Amino acid sequence: MLELLGLSSLAERLYQAVLTDPARGVAALARDTGMTDQQIRSALDELADLALIRPSAHADGTLWPVSPAVGLSALLAAAEDEAAAKQRQIEATRTAIAALAAEHEEHRHHRAEAAIRLDSLDSVRGRLEELAANAVTECLSLNPGGAHRPDARAASAQLNEQALRRGVSIRAICRESFRNDPDTLAHARWLTDLGGQMRTVPIVPTPVVIVDRRVAIVPLDPADPRHGALEVTSPGMLAVACALFDQLWATATPFGSTVAVDEQGLTTAERTLLELAAAGHTDEAAGRKLGISARTVKRQMADLMARLNAESRFQAGVRAAHRGWL
Repeated sequence: MLELLGLSSLAERLYQAVLTDPARGVAALARDTGMTDQQIRSALDELADLALIRPSAHADGTLWPVSPAVGLSALLAAAEDEAAAKQRQIEATRTAIAALAAEHEEHRHHRAEAAIRLDSLDSVRGRLEELAANAVTECLSLNPGGAHRPDARAASAQLNEQALRRGVSIRAICRESFRNDPDTLAHARWLTDLGGQMRTVPIVPTPVVIVDRRVAIVPLDPADPRHGALEVTSPGMLAVACALFDQLWATATPFGSTVAVDEQGLTTAERTLLELAAAGHTDEAAGRKLGISARTVKRQMADLMARLNAESRFQAGVRAAHRGWL
């Protein structure tokens, strides 16, 4: 209990024993406390260094405990002074960090008017970490695919927790197919348990991260994030990115909810698959957009054809259109 004041557990136990009966010698203290002679002598040295015992004024060669109201209060006052000095150092460091960050941000904005090119995956990740650490109101993201592995979750856990504790809203949109991936499903549970929100749609058109609706990170090549990204601050481009997110969020299915069906008995994913097939996408192409395998696409199309009582995909398209499914 008194470790904060610099007392070890043995010294604290001995101090309490000495306060109870100051006249006991080493042998009696060893018997009553269960400590060895060496432990007692070491603890006595510790108490003496902390000015919690002092030579007796009445018996030469003996020690007398200092009252807790005096000795411990003095140690507590010293600890408070040390903590106050440490807090002043922390505040000075925080001020220095804020000044350095502001200078860095000003330098970044001088380099470009509307967009800054982030040429590598490392620079993208580093900038996302900066933005997350300084987010004030919300972090929004569109996530087309890719499992959230345990190491990736661990890397972002602290920043997400800190942001949520500051009152920052975290909202993420993922593909419906993520429910089939254990790692990404674990990430969704982890995020929502922290207080974040996640919703799903059949197709996420492109990866985007939006912070406080004042900056967006968009990939140079949506198919390969290794090519880097653009940091966008142009009001017009931000308006487009935010509108895309808001539209998808309004129609997306909250994580943990049962996938809804419409008046025709179709899920959003099934209707999207029919639209892709009608547009001429192959099973492989449709699977890439939906985040599922070509085999799964074939199985789902077979089920839809059976429900439409169609013998071919062409016939299925005609009957789907006739029923208002398209």
